[in-house]
Amino acid sequence: MPRWVFALLLAALAMLGPFAIDTYIPAFTGMGRDLGASTLQMQQTLSLYLAAFAFMFLFHGALSDSFGRKPVIVVGLIGFLIGSIGCALSPNIGTLLIFRVVQGLSVGAGMVVGRAMIRDLFNDTDAQKLMSMVTLWFGIAPAIAPIIGGYLYIWFGWHAIFWFLAIITALLIIVIVFSIHETLPDDKRHAFRPSPLFAGYREVGANVPFLLLSLAVGFNFNAFFLYFMSAPVYVPESLKLGPQQFAWLFIPGITGIMAGAFISGRVAGKLSLAKTVSYSYRFMVVAASVNLVYAFTFEPSVPWAIIPLFFYAIGSAMAMPSLSLIVLDMFPTRRGMAASLQGFVSGIVNAVVAGLVSPAVSHSPKWLAITMVLLMSAGLVCWLAYRRLQPKPLIIAK
Repeated sequence: MPRWVFALLLAALAMLGPFAIDTYIPAFTGMGRDLGASTLQMQQTLSLYLAAFAFMFLFHGALSDSFGRKPVIVVGLIGFLIGSIGCALSPNIGTLLIFRVVQGLSVGAGMVVGRAMIRDLFNDTDAQKLMSMVTLWFGIAPAIAPIIGGYLYIWFGWHAIFWFLAIITALLIIVIVFSIHETLPDDKRHAFRPSPLFAGYREVGANVPFLLLSLAVGFNFNAFFLYFMSAPVYVPESLKLGPQQFAWLFIPGITGIMAGAFISGRVAGKLSLAKTVSYSYRFMVVAASVNLVYAFTFEPSVPWAIIPLFFYAIGSAMAMPSLSLIVLDMFPTRRGMAASLQGFVSGIVNAVVAGLVSPAVSHSPKWLAITMVLLMSAGLVCWLAYRRLQPKPLIIAK
């Protein structure tokens, strides 16, 4: 199939993750009222989902290294379909939490295995271009998801949001089964036995440069993701907007992600991966600093409170494909496992931010801005530490 179609399909698989978050955020208050759940319990539908998402990231890639890419994607989609139907039929908050965990355990398969498939098929420059294209398509999801979720909630109630996810997943299963071929040959697969499996986890997980880059991805993204996770409080209380106006936050942010991904694809082959990341941090540092100054100077209002987030998203999206490719290239024979563990480390950061950090700071625009700077700074420190660990080029005197 054409590359853009392949990129669109991989992006659709990755889009399930943000769709499972962003479509039901506008319905938070109504769901809590209908289920008799507190704000904290509703927040746990997000944090438990993200924790399960991060935990299963440990295994999606390793399973695909042993059994092939396509079977793991299909099984993951079936699990997400079951979880979505269960959420739609949930009569109480306890049942909803259980099926949110099911969704989290299964939704990451397409995202993780898709990265490995790209590296299976393409060289450095083409892989960066394709991964940037996937990020570009993927960026549409968080922009449209809260809009779709808001209207579904208003027209049909919150159950319709999860039925919508189930229908999308069923369609993806059909497309994947009949249109995607396996990209990992039998002779390149690893035996699924405890001893070599744990040896692989030890090799990848104990690698300090790998951990630094994975943490950098997590911190970079969550400095921006923090505002999305805080949207149920930040949008109505700080920006004074209604359930149908979440797009004021989501669309500019996701437009920034798409712009950053586009830039990353354009500079592929012209700038090294490391140079691309370095330029990306300049965007992030300036945007986070401006956001901090604005938060302490003015009352938040649209569009001014959103503009720094737009520019930060550009930098974050520029860096992500390059950081991911550097990680995958560290372990060319265990790309699936490397993608899994990278996602796990980043996912742990996601879960902590969603479950602990966001509830603590979401009511204060100033604390949101401070936390954004702290998370971005942590990512920058990890990147600089990684660069210091790289061997210096040998200079031969003439």
